[in-house]
Amino acid sequence: MVEKFLHSPLYDELKRRGGKMVPFAGYQMPVQFAGIKAEHRAVRTAVGIFDVSHMGDIWVEGNDALDYVDWLVTNDIRALKDGQAAYTPMCLPTGGIVDDLLVYRVREDSFLLVVNAANHDKDLRHVQENTRGRVTVVDRSYDTSQLAVQGPLAVDLLARLTDEKYRDLASFHFVQGTVASRQCLISRTGYTGEDGYEIYCDNTDAVAVFNTLMDAGEDLGIQPIGLGARDTLRLEAKLCLYGNDIDDTTTPLEAGLGWTVKLDAGDFCGKEALLKQKETGIARRLAGFEMVEKGIARHGYPAIPDAETPDAEPIGAVTSGGPSPTLEKNIGLVYLPKKGYKVGKPFGIVIRGKVVRAKVVKTPFYKRSQ
Repeated sequence: MVEKFLHSPLYDELKRRGGKMVPFAGYQMPVQFAGIKAEHRAVRTAVGIFDVSHMGDIWVEGNDALDYVDWLVTNDIRALKDGQAAYTPMCLPTGGIVDDLLVYRVREDSFLLVVNAANHDKDLRHVQENTRGRVTVVDRSYDTSQLAVQGPLAVDLLARLTDEKYRDLASFHFVQGTVASRQCLISRTGYTGEDGYEIYCDNTDAVAVFNTLMDAGEDLGIQPIGLGARDTLRLEAKLCLYGNDIDDTTTPLEAGLGWTVKLDAGDFCGKEALLKQKETGIARRLAGFEMVEKGIARHGYPAIPDAETPDAEPIGAVTSGGPSPTLEKNIGLVYLPKKGYKVGKPFGIVIRGKVVRAKVVKTPFYKRSQ
Protein backbone atom coordinates (compact mmCIF):
# COMPACT_ATOMS: atom_id res chain seq x y z
CA MET A 1 0.00 0.00 0.00
CA VAL A 2 1.43 3.37 -1.04
CA GLU A 3 1.08 6.03 1.61
CA LYS A 4 -0.35 9.31 0.36
CA PHE A 5 0.94 12.68 1.48
CA LEU A 6 -0.43 16.19 1.18
CA HIS A 7 1.41 18.90 -0.71
CA SER A 8 1.53 22.54 0.29
CA PRO A 9 0.65 25.09 -2.43
CA LEU A 10 4.39 25.77 -2.71
CA TYR A 11 5.39 22.15 -3.36
CA ASP A 12 6.19 22.51 -7.07
CA GLU A 13 7.97 25.83 -6.59
CA LEU A 14 10.11 24.47 -3.76
CA LYS A 15 11.06 21.40 -5.78
CA ARG A 16 12.00 23.68 -8.68
CA ARG A 17 14.32 25.55 -6.34
CA GLY A 18 16.06 22.33 -5.29
CA GLY A 19 14.07 21.31 -2.25
CA LYS A 20 14.70 17.71 -1.15
CA MET A 21 11.27 16.45 -0.13
CA VAL A 22 10.61 14.09 2.77
CA PRO A 23 7.44 12.92 4.54
CA PHE A 24 6.56 15.08 7.56
CA ALA A 25 3.29 15.27 9.50
CA GLY A 26 1.31 13.89 6.57
CA TYR A 27 2.91 16.25 4.05
CA GLN A 28 5.81 16.14 1.63
CA MET A 29 8.01 18.97 2.88
CA PRO A 30 11.56 20.14 2.02
CA VAL A 31 14.18 18.95 4.50
CA GLN A 32 16.90 21.04 2.85
CA PHE A 33 17.92 23.05 -0.21
CA ALA A 34 21.57 24.20 -0.17
CA GLY A 35 22.33 22.16 2.96
CA ILE A 36 21.37 22.38 6.61
CA LYS A 37 24.47 24.25 7.80
CA ALA A 38 24.35 26.80 4.97
CA GLU A 39 20.63 27.41 5.51
CA HIS A 40 21.08 27.68 9.29
CA ARG A 41 23.80 30.29 8.87
CA ALA A 42 21.73 32.22 6.33
CA VAL A 43 19.01 32.69 8.96
CA ARG A 44 21.51 33.63 11.67
CA THR A 45 23.38 36.15 9.49
CA ALA A 46 20.96 37.35 6.79
CA VAL A 47 17.44 36.12 6.03
CA GLY A 48 15.70 32.87 5.21
CA ILE A 49 12.18 31.95 4.16
CA PHE A 50 10.36 28.81 5.32
CA ASP A 51 7.22 27.18 3.97
CA VAL A 52 5.26 26.26 7.09
CA SER A 53 1.90 25.86 5.39
CA HIS A 54 1.52 22.45 6.99
CA MET A 55 0.74 24.11 10.34
CA GLY A 56 -2.88 23.97 11.49
CA ASP A 57 -5.12 27.04 11.51
CA ILE A 58 -8.17 26.71 13.76
CA TRP A 59 -10.52 29.65 14.29
CA VAL A 60 -12.68 30.04 17.40
CA GLU A 61 -15.38 32.64 16.99
CA GLY A 62 -18.56 33.75 18.74
CA ASN A 63 -19.82 35.74 21.72
CA ASP A 64 -18.05 33.46 24.22
CA ALA A 65 -14.84 32.97 22.25
CA LEU A 66 -12.70 34.93 24.74
CA ASP A 67 -13.99 32.95 27.73
CA TYR A 68 -13.50 29.65 25.96
CA VAL A 69 -10.01 30.25 24.57
CA ASP A 70 -8.87 31.63 27.93
CA TRP A 71 -10.06 28.40 29.59
CA LEU A 72 -8.60 26.21 26.84
CA VAL A 73 -4.96 27.28 27.28
CA THR A 74 -2.66 28.00 30.22
CA ASN A 75 -1.60 31.54 29.33
CA ASP A 76 -3.67 34.62 30.19
CA ILE A 77 -5.57 35.30 26.98
CA ARG A 78 -7.69 37.97 28.70
CA ALA A 79 -4.55 40.10 28.91
CA LEU A 80 -4.30 40.24 25.10
CA LYS A 81 -5.56 43.21 23.14
CA ASP A 82 -6.80 43.08 19.55
CA GLY A 83 -3.78 42.50 17.34
CA GLN A 84 -1.72 40.66 19.95
CA ALA A 85 -0.60 37.03 20.04
CA ALA A 86 0.57 34.68 22.78
CA TYR A 87 2.58 31.49 22.89
CA THR A 88 0.92 28.95 25.16
CA PRO A 89 0.53 25.27 25.98
CA MET A 90 -2.88 23.64 25.79
CA CYS A 91 -3.24 21.01 28.50
CA LEU A 92 -5.29 18.01 29.53
CA PRO A 93 -6.93 17.94 32.97
CA THR A 94 -3.85 15.94 34.07
CA GLY A 95 -1.57 18.88 33.23
CA GLY A 96 -0.04 16.99 30.32
CA ILE A 97 0.48 19.04 27.17
CA VAL A 98 -1.93 18.49 24.28
CA ASP A 99 0.09 20.91 22.14
CA ASP A 100 1.97 24.19 22.23
CA LEU A 101 0.52 26.85 19.98
CA LEU A 102 0.10 30.49 19.09
CA VAL A 103 -3.14 32.27 19.91
CA TYR A 104 -3.97 35.39 17.87
CA ARG A 105 -6.66 37.74 19.17
CA VAL A 106 -8.33 39.40 16.19
CA ARG A 107 -11.28 40.63 18.26
CA GLU A 108 -12.95 39.62 21.51
CA ASP A 109 -15.13 37.25 19.48
CA SER A 110 -12.49 35.98 17.02
CA PHE A 111 -9.29 34.02 17.72
CA LEU A 112 -6.87 32.12 15.52
CA LEU A 113 -5.12 29.08 17.01
CA VAL A 114 -2.01 28.01 15.09
CA VAL A 115 -1.18 24.42 16.03
CA ASN A 116 1.52 21.92 15.15
CA ALA A 117 0.91 20.00 11.95
CA ALA A 118 1.41 16.57 13.51
CA ASN A 119 -1.21 17.42 16.15
CA HIS A 120 -3.81 18.96 13.85
CA ASP A 121 -6.45 16.22 14.04
CA LYS A 122 -5.98 15.67 17.78
CA ASP A 123 -6.06 19.39 18.52
CA LEU A 124 -9.14 19.98 16.42
CA ARG A 125 -11.00 17.21 18.29
CA HIS A 126 -9.85 18.62 21.63
CA VAL A 127 -11.04 22.11 20.75
CA GLN A 128 -14.35 20.89 19.35
CA GLU A 129 -15.14 18.45 22.16
CA ASN A 130 -14.51 20.96 24.95
CA THR A 131 -16.45 23.93 23.60
CA ARG A 132 -18.16 26.14 26.17
CA GLY A 133 -20.87 28.71 25.55
CA ARG A 134 -21.65 30.31 22.22
CA VAL A 135 -18.66 29.53 20.05
CA THR A 136 -18.04 28.20 16.57
CA VAL A 137 -14.91 26.24 15.68
CA VAL A 138 -13.80 26.49 12.05
CA ASP A 139 -10.82 24.61 10.63
CA ARG A 140 -9.13 26.61 7.88
CA SER A 141 -5.89 24.63 7.87
CA TYR A 142 -6.26 23.45 4.28
CA ASP A 143 -7.17 26.90 2.93
CA THR A 144 -4.31 28.82 4.53
CA SER A 145 -0.62 29.05 3.67
CA GLN A 146 2.06 30.27 6.07
CA LEU A 147 5.52 31.62 5.30
CA ALA A 148 8.14 32.42 7.95
CA VAL A 149 10.65 35.15 7.06
CA GLN A 150 13.40 35.00 9.67
CA GLY A 151 16.81 36.56 10.26
CA PRO A 152 18.49 39.88 11.09
CA LEU A 153 17.61 41.25 7.62
CA ALA A 154 13.99 40.06 7.66
CA VAL A 155 12.72 43.47 8.75
CA ASP A 156 14.58 45.23 5.92
CA LEU A 157 13.21 42.73 3.42
CA LEU A 158 9.58 43.17 4.40
CA ALA A 159 10.02 46.95 4.58
CA ARG A 160 10.94 46.96 0.89
CA LEU A 161 7.61 45.40 -0.01
CA THR A 162 5.36 47.23 2.43
CA ASP A 163 6.62 50.84 2.40
CA GLU A 164 8.12 50.42 5.89
CA LYS A 165 4.64 49.83 7.34
CA TYR A 166 5.58 46.90 9.56
CA ARG A 167 9.12 47.80 10.60
CA ASP A 168 7.89 48.94 14.03
CA LEU A 169 5.41 46.10 14.55
CA ALA A 170 6.10 44.89 18.09
CA SER A 171 7.01 41.32 18.95
CA PHE A 172 3.95 39.08 19.25
CA HIS A 173 1.74 41.64 17.55
CA PHE A 174 0.09 41.23 14.16
CA VAL A 175 -1.79 43.22 11.53
CA GLN A 176 -3.92 42.61 8.49
CA GLY A 177 -2.08 43.99 5.47
CA THR A 178 -0.76 43.24 2.01
CA VAL A 179 2.39 41.62 0.67
CA ALA A 180 2.83 41.39 -3.10
CA SER A 181 -0.63 43.02 -3.36
CA ARG A 182 -2.11 39.98 -1.63
CA GLN A 183 -4.12 40.21 1.58
CA CYS A 184 -2.15 38.69 4.46
CA LEU A 185 -2.01 38.42 8.23
CA ILE A 186 1.50 39.55 9.21
CA SER A 187 2.83 38.69 12.68
CA ARG A 188 6.14 39.45 14.42
CA THR A 189 6.69 35.89 15.57
CA GLY A 190 8.94 32.95 14.70
CA TYR A 191 10.54 29.67 15.70
CA THR A 192 14.23 30.32 15.11
CA GLY A 193 15.52 32.60 17.86
CA GLU A 194 15.86 35.39 15.28
CA ASP A 195 13.73 38.42 14.49
CA GLY A 196 11.23 38.16 11.68
CA TYR A 197 7.68 37.63 10.59
CA GLU A 198 5.18 34.90 9.92
CA ILE A 199 2.89 35.65 7.00
CA TYR A 200 -0.49 33.96 6.51
CA CYS A 201 -2.30 34.12 3.20
CA ASP A 202 -4.80 32.27 1.06
CA ASN A 203 -3.43 29.20 -0.68
CA THR A 204 -4.02 30.80 -4.08
CA ASP A 205 -1.66 33.66 -3.17
CA ALA A 206 1.18 31.61 -1.64
CA VAL A 207 3.39 31.23 -4.71
CA ALA A 208 3.15 34.92 -5.61
CA VAL A 209 4.00 36.02 -2.06
CA PHE A 210 6.90 33.54 -1.83
CA ASN A 211 8.44 34.49 -5.17
CA THR A 212 8.07 38.22 -4.49
CA LEU A 213 9.91 37.81 -1.18
CA MET A 214 12.63 35.72 -2.82
CA ASP A 215 13.14 38.26 -5.63
CA ALA A 216 13.17 41.23 -3.27
CA GLY A 217 15.68 39.58 -0.96
CA GLU A 218 18.14 38.34 -3.56
CA ASP A 219 20.77 41.00 -2.79
CA LEU A 220 20.27 40.38 0.94
CA GLY A 221 21.31 36.75 0.57
CA ILE A 222 17.86 35.26 1.12
CA GLN A 223 17.63 31.47 0.94
CA PRO A 224 14.74 29.01 1.10
CA ILE A 225 15.07 27.01 4.32
CA GLY A 226 14.08 23.41 4.98
CA LEU A 227 12.96 21.44 8.01
CA GLY A 228 16.52 20.41 8.87
CA ALA A 229 17.72 23.94 9.59
CA ARG A 230 14.39 24.79 11.22
CA ASP A 231 15.19 22.10 13.78
CA THR A 232 18.79 23.19 14.45
CA LEU A 233 17.71 26.83 14.76
CA ARG A 234 14.92 26.13 17.23
CA LEU A 235 17.16 23.82 19.29
CA GLU A 236 19.83 26.51 19.70
CA ALA A 237 17.08 28.85 20.96
CA LYS A 238 15.67 26.11 23.24
CA LEU A 239 12.27 26.20 21.59
CA CYS A 240 10.40 22.99 22.34
CA LEU A 241 9.46 20.49 19.65
CA TYR A 242 6.21 18.66 20.35
CA GLY A 243 6.64 14.91 20.33
CA ASN A 244 10.29 15.25 21.37
CA ASP A 245 10.65 17.73 24.22
CA ILE A 246 7.00 17.94 25.27
CA ASP A 247 3.94 15.72 24.99
CA ASP A 248 0.92 14.64 27.04
CA THR A 249 3.21 12.96 29.62
CA THR A 250 5.09 16.21 30.35
CA THR A 251 3.78 19.37 31.98
CA PRO A 252 4.67 22.99 31.20
CA LEU A 253 6.31 23.30 34.62
CA GLU A 254 8.66 20.40 33.91
CA ALA A 255 9.44 21.72 30.44
CA GLY A 256 10.55 25.17 31.66
CA LEU A 257 7.39 26.79 30.33
CA GLY A 258 6.15 27.99 33.70
CA TRP A 259 6.16 31.56 32.37
CA THR A 260 3.25 30.58 30.11
CA VAL A 261 1.17 29.16 32.98
CA LYS A 262 -0.85 31.89 34.70
CA LEU A 263 -1.92 30.16 37.90
CA ASP A 264 -2.99 33.48 39.43
CA ALA A 265 -5.37 34.28 36.57
CA GLY A 266 -8.67 32.58 35.77
CA ASP A 267 -9.51 28.91 35.54
CA PHE A 268 -8.14 26.80 32.71
CA CYS A 269 -8.01 23.15 31.72
CA GLY A 270 -5.30 21.45 33.80
CA LYS A 271 -5.00 24.22 36.39
CA GLU A 272 -5.77 22.01 39.40
CA ALA A 273 -3.13 19.45 38.40
CA LEU A 274 -0.50 22.14 37.77
CA LEU A 275 -1.26 23.88 41.07
CA LYS A 276 -0.73 20.58 42.85
CA GLN A 277 2.52 19.94 41.01
CA LYS A 278 3.82 23.39 41.88
CA GLU A 279 2.92 22.90 45.55
CA THR A 280 4.57 19.47 45.81
CA GLY A 281 7.50 20.45 43.61
CA ILE A 282 8.54 19.08 40.24
CA ALA A 283 10.79 16.04 40.27
CA ARG A 284 12.38 16.61 36.87
CA ARG A 285 13.06 19.47 34.50
CA LEU A 286 14.07 19.94 30.88
CA ALA A 287 17.75 20.92 30.90
CA GLY A 288 20.23 21.89 28.24
CA PHE A 289 23.51 20.06 27.81
CA GLU A 290 26.59 20.04 25.66
CA MET A 291 28.80 17.08 24.95
CA VAL A 292 32.15 17.14 26.75
CA GLU A 293 33.43 14.20 24.74
CA LYS A 294 32.98 13.45 21.05
CA GLY A 295 29.50 12.21 20.28
CA ILE A 296 26.06 13.30 19.10
CA ALA A 297 23.16 12.58 21.45
CA ARG A 298 19.85 11.90 19.73
CA HIS A 299 16.24 11.63 20.86
CA GLY A 300 15.68 8.75 23.28
CA TYR A 301 19.29 8.15 24.29
CA PRO A 302 19.48 7.32 28.04
CA ALA A 303 21.12 9.70 30.50
CA ILE A 304 22.94 8.19 33.50
CA PRO A 305 24.42 9.82 36.64
CA ASP A 306 28.07 9.70 35.51
CA ALA A 307 30.37 8.15 32.95
CA GLU A 308 32.16 5.98 35.51
CA THR A 309 29.11 3.82 36.25
CA PRO A 310 27.92 2.65 32.82
CA ASP A 311 25.53 0.10 34.32
CA ALA A 312 23.69 2.71 36.42
CA GLU A 313 19.95 3.12 36.07
CA PRO A 314 18.98 5.92 33.68
CA ILE A 315 18.03 9.23 35.29
CA GLY A 316 16.39 10.60 32.15
CA ALA A 317 16.42 10.55 28.38
CA VAL A 318 17.55 12.93 25.66
CA THR A 319 14.62 14.65 23.96
CA SER A 320 16.46 16.61 21.25
CA GLY A 321 20.09 16.67 20.25
CA GLY A 322 22.52 17.38 17.44
CA PRO A 323 25.32 19.62 16.22
CA SER A 324 24.97 23.38 16.70
CA PRO A 325 26.16 25.15 13.54
CA THR A 326 26.43 28.45 15.40
CA LEU A 327 28.31 27.22 18.47
CA GLU A 328 30.14 24.40 16.69
CA LYS A 329 29.34 22.09 19.59
CA ASN A 330 27.09 19.07 20.03
CA ILE A 331 24.14 20.12 22.18
CA GLY A 332 20.78 18.84 23.31
CA LEU A 333 17.90 18.79 25.75
CA VAL A 334 17.23 16.15 28.39
CA TYR A 335 14.88 15.60 31.31
CA LEU A 336 16.99 15.34 34.48
CA PRO A 337 16.13 15.23 38.18
CA LYS A 338 15.63 18.78 39.41
CA LYS A 339 17.78 18.23 42.50
CA GLY A 340 21.49 17.87 41.98
CA TYR A 341 21.71 18.78 38.30
CA LYS A 342 22.56 22.46 38.13
CA VAL A 343 24.59 24.23 35.42
CA GLY A 344 28.04 22.65 35.16
CA LYS A 345 26.97 19.26 36.53
CA PRO A 346 28.50 16.36 34.53
CA PHE A 347 26.56 13.24 33.60
CA GLY A 348 26.71 10.47 31.03
CA ILE A 349 24.74 9.73 27.88
CA VAL A 350 24.65 6.25 26.40
CA ILE A 351 25.35 6.54 22.66
CA ARG A 352 25.22 3.25 20.76
CA GLY A 353 26.19 1.28 23.84
CA LYS A 354 29.04 3.60 24.87
CA VAL A 355 28.85 6.11 27.73
CA VAL A 356 29.90 9.60 26.61
CA ARG A 357 30.40 12.55 28.95
CA ALA A 358 28.10 15.58 28.86
CA LYS A 359 27.40 18.51 31.18
CA VAL A 360 24.43 20.70 32.04
CA VAL A 361 24.66 24.20 30.51
CA LYS A 362 22.65 27.39 30.64
CA THR A 363 19.92 27.85 28.05
CA PRO A 364 19.04 29.12 25.55
CA PHE A 365 22.22 27.95 23.88
CA TYR A 366 21.98 30.93 21.50
CA LYS A 367 20.37 34.33 21.99
CA ARG A 368 20.43 37.07 19.39
CA SER A 369 22.15 40.29 20.41
CA GLN A 370 19.19 42.61 19.66
